[in-house]
Amino acid sequence: MNAKTDLKNYDLKGLVAFVEGLGQPAFRGRQIMGWLYRPGIRDFRQMTDIAKKFREILQEKACISHFTEPIMERSQDGSIKFGFRLEDGALIESVLIPETDRNTLCLSSQVGCSMRCAFCLTGTMGFIRNLTPSEIVNQVCAVQDFLLAEPQENRIGPAEVTNLVFMGMGEPLNNLDNLLIALSILTEPKGLDLTGRKITVSTCGIAPKLKRLGENSTVNLAISLHAVDDATRNQLMPVNTIYPLDVLLDACRTYPMPKRRRIMFEYILLKGINDSDDQALELARKLHKIPCKINLLPYNESPNLPYRSPSPERVLAFQKILLDKHFSVFIRNSRGSDIAAACGQLAGKSQPAL
Repeated sequence: MNAKTDLKNYDLKGLVAFVEGLGQPAFRGRQIMGWLYRPGIRDFRQMTDIAKKFREILQEKACISHFTEPIMERSQDGSIKFGFRLEDGALIESVLIPETDRNTLCLSSQVGCSMRCAFCLTGTMGFIRNLTPSEIVNQVCAVQDFLLAEPQENRIGPAEVTNLVFMGMGEPLNNLDNLLIALSILTEPKGLDLTGRKITVSTCGIAPKLKRLGENSTVNLAISLHAVDDATRNQLMPVNTIYPLDVLLDACRTYPMPKRRRIMFEYILLKGINDSDDQALELARKLHKIPCKINLLPYNESPNLPYRSPSPERVLAFQKILLDKHFSVFIRNSRGSDIAAACGQLAGKSQPAL
C-alpha cells in the first residue's frame, strides 16, 4: 500500500504540479493552498469550494500533517519551549519568545546538527536527519494554534506568530532544498503569509550556499561569526576549516539581498577567548564595507561545557569599541535559559512542565 502524500511538503508550485498529475486544472492547487494553513483544517472534507469528487480523490491519495500534543516548558521570562515528536520518534524543539508587540518563534531545521560548534549543546547530539518542509512549517502551525487557543489574559504578545528565526536545532543551509520550499510556504499569501523581512535564517557559514539562499528568498541573513581569526574560529567552529573567515566574508560581500537590508553578524562573547579589545578592533576591520549590524551575545553557560560569560563591563567595553567604529551593535540577552531554551541550549531533551 502506497503512503499518502503529505501536501504540506509542497509549496504553491509543487501543489499545482501535484493536482495536474491527478488530471486537475492548476487552479485546484491554488485552492488547496488557500485551505491548508487555515486554523483547524485537518480534513479535505472541510475544503468546501472544492468539488466533492476531487475531495474524495485527495482523501485517498493525500494527507494534511500536523503536530499534536507538544511537550511544553514555560520560562519565568515568558518564553515557551515546544518539543515536537516526529513520526519516526525523533524530537525537535522550537522556542516562542513573546513581547508585547510581537511573537518571535525560533525554528529548527534538522534533528541534531553536524556542525559540532564547541559552545553549542545541539552539536553534542550529532546529526540525525533533515526536517521535511512540512516538519519545518508545522512548527509554526502548531504554535499558531497554541496562541489562538491561549486565553488573552495569559498572552504577552499578539495572538499569532509574527517573526521567525531559524536559530534552533540544525544548520539551515545544510537542508537548503527543504528550507527553500518551507520559506516559499511561509511567505506565500495563500500560505502562512509572512514577509521576508520578518524571517531570519542563521548559518554558521556554509559559504557556497549563501548565493542560492539570497537568489531564491527575501529573508534576512544572520551569520554566526564568533571569532575574528581562523585559529580561534577553527577551535570554536570546525566549519571554519572548510570555509575560512576570508572565504565566508567574501561570500557575504557579494550576497544578493534587497536594498537597504543588512547582514546580521552574531558574536557570542566567551570570557578570555574572543572578548578582548584587540579582537573588537579586528572585528571592525573584518566587517568594514559589509552592510551589517552586530549582535553581541554573552554566552549562556552550561555545566556540560567549559566556557564562561564575560562580565557585563567587558561586554559593554567590547560594544563601545564597535560603536566608536560606527557599527550598529546590539547586546542580546537570550531568554529561556532556565528551561534550556536559550541560544545553543536546544538538545532534544524537552520535559513536560510540572
